[in-house]
Amino acid sequence: MATSGIHLTTLGHRIRHHRLAAGFTLDDLGALVGVAGSQLSLIENGKREPKLSLLQAIAEACATEVADLISGEPPNRRAALEIELDKAQASPVFRQLGIAPVRVTKGMSDETIESVLGLHRELQRREREAIATPEEARRANTELRLRMRAQSNYLPEIEKLAEKQLKAAGHVQGALTHRTVSIMAEKLGFELIYVSDLPHSTRSVTDLENGRIYLPPASIPGGHGLRSMALQAMAHRLLGHTPPTDYADFLMQRLEINYFAAAALMPETAAVAFLQQAKKDRNLAVEDFRDAFGVTHEAAGMRMTNLLTHHLDMSLHFLRVDETGAITRVYENDDLPLPMDVTGSVEGQRVCRKFQARSAFTQQNRTTEHHQYTDTPSGTFWCSTQTGSSTEGEFSVTVGVPFDDARWWRGRETSDRAVSTCPDEACCRRPPTDLADRWSGKAWPSARVHTHMFSPLPRGAFPGVDDNEVYNFLARHASE
Repeated sequence: MATSGIHLTTLGHRIRHHRLAAGFTLDDLGALVGVAGSQLSLIENGKREPKLSLLQAIAEACATEVADLISGEPPNRRAALEIELDKAQASPVFRQLGIAPVRVTKGMSDETIESVLGLHRELQRREREAIATPEEARRANTELRLRMRAQSNYLPEIEKLAEKQLKAAGHVQGALTHRTVSIMAEKLGFELIYVSDLPHSTRSVTDLENGRIYLPPASIPGGHGLRSMALQAMAHRLLGHTPPTDYADFLMQRLEINYFAAAALMPETAAVAFLQQAKKDRNLAVEDFRDAFGVTHEAAGMRMTNLLTHHLDMSLHFLRVDETGAITRVYENDDLPLPMDVTGSVEGQRVCRKFQARSAFTQQNRTTEHHQYTDTPSGTFWCSTQTGSSTEGEFSVTVGVPFDDARWWRGRETSDRAVSTCPDEACCRRPPTDLADRWSGKAWPSARVHTHMFSPLPRGAFPGVDDNEVYNFLARHASE
């Protein structure tokens, strides 16, 4: 077909435009080109694709060129409105509503079509903002976790990119300084600016037009350091990110910028050399790795998940658990049994009370790592746990390995041991029989309602970000 790749509605409008300009009715033109007027009507309404020979005959009869007929541009404003409406009414977003499409007639005014189009544009905008339902978000998060598990949580291209950027900025060894991070930003055409009025829904804001990365004046307590936040902001540019198309894309972008920041703060070459020597000395420890690169305990633990399997052939698990026992961040490739919902999601689930990740909150001395062996239905695991606090409350960070690999870690001599039979509810979820018999039906606790249960999933191209607040912030600072 001659019109392959051309929108038939646009083609039909252009044929109608040239037919009317030549002063022909459908039957007049049909007689000249050898087809019935009703057949031409189907073509003009975008219902049928004409052959090249017919297009040539129509072009000749209307004193124009075939190239003009098959142009992708609407012939006039009215045609543009009708074409846009036709596309909008054919979209899955509209069709899933089950509403009959509007039939455009000659007597329908342009203003009426524009009004209907306004509704379609708003429908499309809201569809783009509602990136995912809570269940879709959990599924997307689970798919990403499983994908990263399959590749040992290791992204070689980002590792290479981070080391390349560090070398260009003159970083050789030791903890990455704020000055070096500033140089990295300058080489990308950005200036780091620390402000006290950063929008509350953001960790940083990048002004692409004026080459500025706005950051808070101090690190967020218990959260991301300024170096990490600046590196994450730069990573969007370095990795060529565009506004996320769906929640899965948003999650992948967030993972990649976090990975880049970690790879810059704990460069692969130096980090692997440190870990290999520690293994050789049978003295692996999260706290030593943390202190060597000047990062948080959580960042050090997560970075180990990127490197230990790929470089040291060691499977492991990482858990960040809040004070209620709920998992807020997780990675495992050592088959540690973890709780999960029907979608396969682990985040938000409560770990076994016997796990050190949960029992560590009862320890008197929380400034050091605590170690434990835990017997589970999947085998015995050794782990190291340290607790911390943030504005959201207390949390624990755990890094653990299967029993056979404990010999490489400091703390392997611990005598602390626990037995977990979860997911068997008799392990720690179901109360002992004597207590159940004593109190069942005789207690009425007042439950604490978690407000996040009623919060909608963040909307917008950048979920959770208040666009109005961000744009006002940028306008305010752009004039400075």
